[in-house]
Amino acid sequence: MHKSLFLAAGVWLASVAPLAYASCAASTCFLVTGTQDGIANPGQVIIDLSYRYITMDRAQQGSSSANEALTAGIDFASGEIEADHHRELRTTNELAQLDISYGLTPKFALSFSIPFMNNRYHEHDILANHPPAGPHEHYASERISGMGDLRLTGKYAAHISIRHLLVVGLGVKAPTGEYKLRNSRGDINEPTLMPGSGTWDGLFSLHYAYQIRPHKWDIFIASAYQLATANDLKYKMGDTRLFNAGTNYNFIMHEKDFTASLQINLRQAPRDKFHGQEVPNTGGTWVYLTPGITAHATPSIALYTHLQLPLYQSVNDANLVPSYGLIVGLSYGF
Repeated sequence: MHKSLFLAAGVWLASVAPLAYASCAASTCFLVTGTQDGIANPGQVIIDLSYRYITMDRAQQGSSSANEALTAGIDFASGEIEADHHRELRTTNELAQLDISYGLTPKFALSFSIPFMNNRYHEHDILANHPPAGPHEHYASERISGMGDLRLTGKYAAHISIRHLLVVGLGVKAPTGEYKLRNSRGDINEPTLMPGSGTWDGLFSLHYAYQIRPHKWDIFIASAYQLATANDLKYKMGDTRLFNAGTNYNFIMHEKDFTASLQINLRQAPRDKFHGQEVPNTGGTWVYLTPGITAHATPSIALYTHLQLPLYQSVNDANLVPSYGLIVGLSYGF
């Protein structure tokens, strides 16, 4: 099976991880790579190292621009949701992730995702009547970092032929990342800023790729679903749905092998819940256009970059949205 067919399956794999959630940290889940094989050959190892960056600084109400984004706060001590607790100003997200795939049989492979660096710099104004603001607004900034939640996914090629590839995936997300980090006041910080969620979640995915011109041009569609559970703080992220469609085209320039890609990425998530109550300013629908280019330095080494451009963003209530996202990475197979 030619690498361009597996290249499309790699987009499915990357779309499953990492799934971040609404409010401040809803950025990294959109950015996908196309360098990991959907089903590695038996005994083959594929290592992918990626860096993702996105800044969220545009206030939005629903699907329209807004002058400000007032969002709720979570008081874990009292178990209460505080409406209009603070005004979101800016959140910068950085993620470095290591993905490892290993082929067990011609039709089955395991994928292990390690988000070993989650850095977020968050700025907001705490509004009056919410401590420590008192009678005046209080500016606060937070730096949050740590390793995220690990993911293990099994992938099975239900159908492989010269032109067709159908892959189904089933996996689990483990609660390895920090989810009780404290802010400058000593309180547990916003759940959507945390590197981890503190929960075991289920991962389900489906991918189909079709070779229009074998070894040259393919198209794909893919979907993924993350079934979230509540952590011991009684906070539950919204279940996340992804849908991706796109194309990959291989070409040679200056005697070098390249793959150009263009994708439409859709993500939808309902509101989070705290003690069974819906949390305002969480969840929404995002649609992105993602062009990308991969340079195949050798048959086993590839370097890639993807640029995420928003086509449609609709948040529940009000929140910040990004103007773009960027991912760069390196893939090596042996």
